[in-house]
Amino acid sequence: MSQTFNYRHLYYFWVVAKEGGVARAAERLDMAVQTISAQVRSLEKDLGIALLRTEGRNLVLTDAGVAAMHEADQIFALGEQLQHRVAEAATGRVLRLNLGISDGIAKVAVHRLLTPVLDAPHLRLLCHEGEFQPLLGELALHKLDAVLADRPAPPNPALKTTSQLLGTSPIAWYAPPAWADAAARGFPHSLAVVPLLLPTDHAAARARIDHWLERERIRPRIAGEFEDSALLATFAGTGMGVMPAPESMGEHLARTHGLVAVGTTAEVQEQFHLIFSARKVMHPLVVRLVERGAMILAPAHCGPPVR
Repeated sequence: MSQTFNYRHLYYFWVVAKEGGVARAAERLDMAVQTISAQVRSLEKDLGIALLRTEGRNLVLTDAGVAAMHEADQIFALGEQLQHRVAEAATGRVLRLNLGISDGIAKVAVHRLLTPVLDAPHLRLLCHEGEFQPLLGELALHKLDAVLADRPAPPNPALKTTSQLLGTSPIAWYAPPAWADAAARGFPHSLAVVPLLLPTDHAAARARIDHWLERERIRPRIAGEFEDSALLATFAGTGMGVMPAPESMGEHLARTHGLVAVGTTAEVQEQFHLIFSARKVMHPLVVRLVERGAMILAPAHCGPPVR
């Protein structure tokens, strides 16, 4: 990793910004004002841009200074956690797994995919749900150990990631009792006459569903679109319309929302990928997910484990 600045200089700048001035920063750090000023100027010289400017008698951040402050907040927040994390790891009492969860994946599927690691002694599981691309960015910065997503990572040599297909499940269609008979009668073309609730295009399956509907010449009556799969199921359960979901979720949807399976589109598949950094030394629980996760969901469609 190339380093174009001194982290100690960055720390002095951070304290100046936090304290609102060089004099107060010098007092906090028990250093001379001149020394603090020189360190901040060295940082600006290394970065090639001014981070602070004077407005009357006040010292304020430039736009670049605001950006630098934002990054420094994250850097030193992590630094403050370092001693605690290292001590925690040394005791062997806690095994952390920081996992990103793409918001396109159903929560029930996430739980099933994580089954191989849930019995790990002293596990501390931290799940961060979010959009696909930001999660990949967090993975690249090593803030996450892995990402569960409904698609593989795009080819990008800079990211240096590996995508493992854990499994697939055919997409089935589920209706509330009020629409069940109409949706089942003449399926799949019945989907043109009943209201449909669909995931938004943030979910990888949406493009596959749209392509299938077009190929079958079905013009859907879309009554709602949802980013969150749990919210989608909740609205379907109230009777608002018919929804698609992985076939493996059928029992859960029947039990929790009273939805009835009315048909399956085997040619449209929901995919489940584990994305992780391509390192020589991998997190032990990521290794376990790769080796055993493929047995949890739709084993007939799973990819071979990574070796």
